[in-house]
Amino acid sequence: MREADRILIIRPSALGDVCRSVPVLVSLKKRFPAARIDWMVQDAFIPAIEHHPDLHRAIPFPRSKLAKDLLRFKPGSLLAFIGELRRGRYDLVIDAQGLFRSGFFSVSTGARKRIGDRSGREAGWLFATRTVRTDPRSHTVDRMLELVRAAGAEPVRDLRLYTNNRQRVEAEAQLGPRFARPIVIAPTSRWAAKRWPASRFVELTRALLARTPHPIVIVGGPGEREQCEPLLELARHEPRVLDLVGETSVGGLLAVIERARLVIANDSAALHMAVGFDRPIVAIFGPTEIDEVGPYSRAADVIQRADPGCMNHKRDENARVMRAIPSREVVVTCLERLHSGS
Repeated sequence: MREADRILIIRPSALGDVCRSVPVLVSLKKRFPAARIDWMVQDAFIPAIEHHPDLHRAIPFPRSKLAKDLLRFKPGSLLAFIGELRRGRYDLVIDAQGLFRSGFFSVSTGARKRIGDRSGREAGWLFATRTVRTDPRSHTVDRMLELVRAAGAEPVRDLRLYTNNRQRVEAEAQLGPRFARPIVIAPTSRWAAKRWPASRFVELTRALLARTPHPIVIVGGPGEREQCEPLLELARHEPRVLDLVGETSVGGLLAVIERARLVIANDSAALHMAVGFDRPIVAIFGPTEIDEVGPYSRAADVIQRADPGCMNHKRDENARVMRAIPSREVVVTCLERLHSGS
């Protein structure tokens, strides 16, 4: 491909997927060093990538507002957003989301070159000028990098994330000196079948308190407190455990994880943030294909129970796979990671 001056990456969500899409940005910048590279991302997730040195601008995608306005038959905000995309005068668009709406926004830019995944869902590839048929069994990062290769760029598998001073100050204020280098536990996940039981996280936390001198911080989203209430109850009575569930911004969470000596998590955004900061991790997985969506290049850090008959994390009954993972195994693995990282 000839030189591209203005490039747009479309990868609005989810937060964990945004974090692990960074290699797309890095690869494109290496191939087109003089290009202005923008990234269309869900407005709430902008802090995850806005301070990356290869990024020119994060374009906020106001998904909730657009959806509400369209339901009220008010297309003005959608037309205004499309107008903003067109003013970017992009000559290359990479649709790394691969859905109908991302394909629609891709063609709405007016870019002459638009690359999409022919294997993507919802036929979003119909809006592309060039399609790549990726292997759906390969890791999502590698699938996105195949799009980059189609643009003439060699893949650079660099997932590094960046924080700025404001985010770090927020984390410092919330952690204080006693929790400066904590073990971070992220016990929540959107899907029930991705959640290790909260009672097991309590057992794990008690074991780590008894066998290590390290403080522990619990993180999660504002609507996830109910998922981990037994663990939060422990935090209310244990001075070495800090409850930050629902208390951090996206940028603040990044900075907390950047400081972690170990991150223990279900399949969640916090886990992929930890990979982006190259932190020691223990990832707890159930009915999910780790070769496709697990922590990238960190399969050795995954504890998983898998059953070929129930590899569907969207079915709540498959949570039994997560319940098959004993506390002792996770405790031993965490202690090994702490020892090797000390």
